[in-house]
Amino acid sequence: MPEANNNTSGWGLIAGNGRFPFLVLEGAHNQGIDMAVIAIKEEASPEIEKISKRVHWVSLGELSRTIDLMHQEGVTQAVMAGQVKHNKIFSAIRPDWKLAKLLFSLPRKNTDSLIGAVARVLEDEGIRLVDSTMFLKPLVPEAGVLTRREPTEHEAEDMAYGLGVARQVAAMDIGQTVVIADRACVAVEAMEGTDETIARAARITGGKPLVVVKVSKPGQDMRFDVPVVGLPTVEQMSRAGATALALDAGRTLLFDRAKLIEFADKTGIAIEAFPPPQVTEPKDVSWGINKE
Repeated sequence: MPEANNNTSGWGLIAGNGRFPFLVLEGAHNQGIDMAVIAIKEEASPEIEKISKRVHWVSLGELSRTIDLMHQEGVTQAVMAGQVKHNKIFSAIRPDWKLAKLLFSLPRKNTDSLIGAVARVLEDEGIRLVDSTMFLKPLVPEAGVLTRREPTEHEAEDMAYGLGVARQVAAMDIGQTVVIADRACVAVEAMEGTDETIARAARITGGKPLVVVKVSKPGQDMRFDVPVVGLPTVEQMSRAGATALALDAGRTLLFDRAKLIEFADKTGIAIEAFPPPQVTEPKDVSWGINKE
């Protein structure tokens, strides 16, 4: 993974939806860095123009224009922050010639393959994508119990089972969240997102206590698609009757961390961060697609 240099100039932000881009801009500003923003029309909030004077709007698929704007702004290293909903990658994208050529060259069209290929194109253009959490380290938890209440023995068993299932699912780039009840997998995240997965699990079980497990991918590329848990997810857990949350230490962002933990403590939800498995290289998951 490319490491960022210490220059305060030449920075850019590719902004998707949610609070992630705003937090990156705030963190960068605190370090004296003024970022040029490339905001995705279909995802980013117009509010971003209130905190940055250098905002350019592009549509999904406008890779050539994105590169031209970054060169125009003198960007040499960039952060990609904020979700682009997975279903939009397939339904809303209208690729320009550069992205169309890239898509045609990909053997698989999953999110990692696509964004990873875009990162390589940017590298070829002299623009390095760097760790998207580098300005947000206080929001990345270390291993241990994060709430006042520790998981019960039953919850711990569900967590252990769920971590095993979730890591297999994440390795195939399907999703990063599973919901467990009595050591049975109730719901697996695909393109609908974490909160809807939790809501679906509640509908299936009809009020049975649930444990939510969210993990990173093997060899997680911290430049993009980093697991995020925010206050709305913990609120959704409370509505769904989920009593515990397991996540990866060092590879998960906790937005509104203080409020999130406060809410979890108030509602009796236990949260624990676990050390992720040590993987030196991203796992080749092509066996899950078309390997002979």
